[in-house]
Amino acid sequence: MRILEACYEINFSKVNFIERKTKITHPKTIIKGAPKTGKSYLIYDFLSNFKTSDYLYIDFSDPRNEKESIEKNLAEFLKTNKITVLVLENFLFDFEIPSCENIIISTSIDKKIRGFKNISIKALDFEEYILHDNKHQNITQSFNSFLKHGNLAEIINIEEHKKIQKLQEILKIQSKNETEFKILKILFENIDEKKSLLQLFNILKQSIKISKDNFYNTCKILENENRIYFLSKYNQEKAVKKIYSYNHSFLNALTHNKKFKNEFSNMIFLELVNRYKELYYLDNIDFYIKSKKQAIVAIPFFNNFLMAANVRKIIKVMTEYEIEELNIITISNNEKISNKNFKINVIPFYEWALS
Repeated sequence: MRILEACYEINFSKVNFIERKTKITHPKTIIKGAPKTGKSYLIYDFLSNFKTSDYLYIDFSDPRNEKESIEKNLAEFLKTNKITVLVLENFLFDFEIPSCENIIISTSIDKKIRGFKNISIKALDFEEYILHDNKHQNITQSFNSFLKHGNLAEIINIEEHKKIQKLQEILKIQSKNETEFKILKILFENIDEKKSLLQLFNILKQSIKISKDNFYNTCKILENENRIYFLSKYNQEKAVKKIYSYNHSFLNALTHNKKFKNEFSNMIFLELVNRYKELYYLDNIDFYIKSKKQAIVAIPFFNNFLMAANVRKIIKVMTEYEIEELNIITISNNEKISNKNFKINVIPFYEWALS
């Protein structure tokens, strides 16, 4: 019982919480999300509605919390202490959940249980980032920080010279072993690229000993945990997919090779994947939203004269797929391109993301 007594003493009443677009609204909820995206803080916010004596918080990633002892004594402890809220953080569903009025579970795996609501949380979008960022005085400074250092809340207030190191630590901590870290590394190094898993496997096996099954299975797990996304080409399921990370700044933390456009595109992708269930790419078009008949293209530094040939290629694809609107997302350019057949906007990221 000593472990449960220690967990029962935990008090979250003084934790500062900044509103997120995702909230816990159901008494029995399973929260899924990639590491460091804010699952715990959603739980702290939920617990603020209760007295500390009402809840029991157990984190299974804490090595002091032995599963066997918890499993044996949990039901009796809940009953004895008249606990109305049970929180199981980083739970693997490897023992039966006891009865309780409110049960909140955080996990990285897919699990559906009758009577439970499933919610998914992603890292901060740009609008949420601005709410968390109290260091910068204007939207341009916030955008520059967001672009450079990514979308994880805990990175925002770390000293500038320690941010890269912290991102590297996060990647190492979330990797089960050196092989998984190497797999994450090669995936993140190829964000916004059209690379098949076979291509990446053939590159990776030259530097480490790894089986194809291990590589493919790990990639599938990373995808299920929303750490990696694979974007399909519209109407071509067998075409090579584009790779994206749940935090665009991991690329910069893993390599000195600058791929600014790739990071910028990944940042745009993360805004879109929050908004639309069906998202694809096309030739010459980074993102295609079929339901909106809309195309999104990432061109950080747009120049109307220099990009004229590219725009003509894009318009040709838009005509083929009956796309009505094109948004060219930039760092700071803002203009409209005159075209009698299509609506074409050139928009800065920060304006587009907040629209």
